[in-house]
Amino acid sequence: MNNTTGEHQSGGPLLQAEGIHKSFGSGRNSINVLQGIDIVVERGEMIAIVGESGSGKTTLLQILGTLDLPSAGTITFDGQQLAKLREKDLSRHRNQNVGFIFQFHHLLPEFTALENVMIPGMIQGLDKDELIGRAKTLLEQVNLAHRLHHRSGELSGGEQQRVALARALAMRPTLLLADEPTGNLDSKSGQLVFDLLKDMSRDRGLSVVMVTHNQSLARVLDRCLTLKDGLLTT
Repeated sequence: MNNTTGEHQSGGPLLQAEGIHKSFGSGRNSINVLQGIDIVVERGEMIAIVGESGSGKTTLLQILGTLDLPSAGTITFDGQQLAKLREKDLSRHRNQNVGFIFQFHHLLPEFTALENVMIPGMIQGLDKDELIGRAKTLLEQVNLAHRLHHRSGELSGGEQQRVALARALAMRPTLLLADEPTGNLDSKSGQLVFDLLKDMSRDRGLSVVMVTHNQSLARVLDRCLTLKDGLLTT
């Protein structure tokens, strides 16, 4: 399957989700969070998703990244229906094709910045020297060449989030899913992370879906969608 080996088709949207429903609980206790989401993500496109807390933005992002399964609906990535993949192929898809960055960086505290960025490639069994080279290059691109051998506790919040961004790009994904990536940062650090994200999307042709409460950031992306009452609107 092409998209689980890092090869990508040349035509059509990168990701298409149709009729996505998500419910939690059962019977009278069932809560319908997503109620028929349709979304198309073009190659190289940056999309913001905004909405009130509890509206299901994070749930939608997790479903698009196959960290969670929809109750109903289909997701097609690079021409491949993801529901048809076995679990090990889904894991490979997440590792190779999708990068994740969250509000909280989730760096491993016992590892250095360089080692944290190397982790996705280590999981995939890539050559160590190649991984070191990739990680150094990415950390240089996020202006952390001087912090390669510092552990996460020795980095500021903004530096930690930049390491997380570098880690998300380590496997050269075509899709980046960002859940409030600047939400835990001061305005200056948040703007720096956001600018780096935009630059890397442009330079790499990377598609980005970003959940954010920051309306000023959302407005400068290619599209801004609002999640309300379980549906997406423009």
